[in-house]
Amino acid sequence: MAAETTDTTRLELRITRMAHGGEGIGTDPDGRVVFVAGALPGDTVAATITKAKKRWARADLLEVVEASPMRVPYACPAAAAGAGCCDFSHINPASQLDLKLDVLRGQLTALAGRSGALDGIDVDAIATQSLEPRSWWRTRVRLGVDAQGRAGVRRARSADVIASEACTQPVPGLTDGLIGEARFTPGSEVVAVMDSGTTRHVVETSRVQRGRRVEDIRTVLEGSGEVTERVHGAEFAFPATAFWQAHRAAPEAYADVIADWGAGEYSRDDAWDLYGGVGAFAPAIHAAAGARVHSVDYSPAATARTQPAFAEIPVEVHRGRVELSVDTLPAPGLVVLDPPRAGAGEAVVQAVAAAGPERVIHIGCDPATLSRDLAAWAASGYAARRILLIDAFPATHHFETIVELSPR
Repeated sequence: MAAETTDTTRLELRITRMAHGGEGIGTDPDGRVVFVAGALPGDTVAATITKAKKRWARADLLEVVEASPMRVPYACPAAAAGAGCCDFSHINPASQLDLKLDVLRGQLTALAGRSGALDGIDVDAIATQSLEPRSWWRTRVRLGVDAQGRAGVRRARSADVIASEACTQPVPGLTDGLIGEARFTPGSEVVAVMDSGTTRHVVETSRVQRGRRVEDIRTVLEGSGEVTERVHGAEFAFPATAFWQAHRAAPEAYADVIADWGAGEYSRDDAWDLYGGVGAFAPAIHAAAGARVHSVDYSPAATARTQPAFAEIPVEVHRGRVELSVDTLPAPGLVVLDPPRAGAGEAVVQAVAAAGPERVIHIGCDPATLSRDLAAWAASGYAARRILLIDAFPATHHFETIVELSPR
């Protein structure tokens, strides 16, 4: 393991590009790559090194010496106060999509390009779609609670809670009266959801390790705690803590892509919906392939009940981890998978590919793990046919990528 050092020397850096994760990248006088949170391409900044290795370093932004043309005042008060919510809200909205495209191209080229997964794909011509609205779009939010019982957004790269400022992501009314005003159990988390019927549900849960999702509702504070959502009229009901896409336009936008890209004649009568959650994409998969849909997810909250949306279409719900379930399912014609941020991983990709699907639609919310998954698909005999970047997280560095694959 390389030795790690800390250097508090003030540096002046010219930022040339954006890194995956939303940090600006500059180069110090020794040629070492330096990542600076809050810095933008075109900025000249003063920064202090906080972590240093032989080939790269991470630094805190001290001052913007010369501002990038794309820099604007923070649009989100919480982000301006240091929260990690809207880390792109100081970037001109017209520039945000281009930055995300550059990140996606870089990750695809570096991690999947040599595998053959992108043969026939022009990474400079990737299609894009931006979801509206660009603010007040988030229908569910998870707030931290500090030692005084105040709820708020977490500080960037920290468990600390900012209870003084509201974020501009939540739909109108979602966090009214919650941030900094009400009192909750110190150390807990507060989940607030505005469902399709515009009913607000507020529940208190225990806090879990970062990156993991808690599903147990400790206390229902408002509403029933049981959410109703609709995708093109298909109804889904589930606990407020179960997964659902954050942007209010995302479920239908993704379902439309699946219905379009997945449409065709298949030699098999079954299709797979992997990491399916409550099965939001199952109706679109059935419409595209005319097949029985097997929806797989490990979440008890998501899979505990038969959804109203499945009343007239053949859907079988399987509760279990994808890597342990695919070998038990009938061979599919169409596979749709929407893994978590960590990606599907080589073992899952190999297992799905071994079943020989005629078409795969892979949805990725992290460009690095998606690119590694695409390399695994290439090693298993599949190649990308088209790629779509969906900007479903405005004013943040996050985005979604949908890839269609088929056997070479």
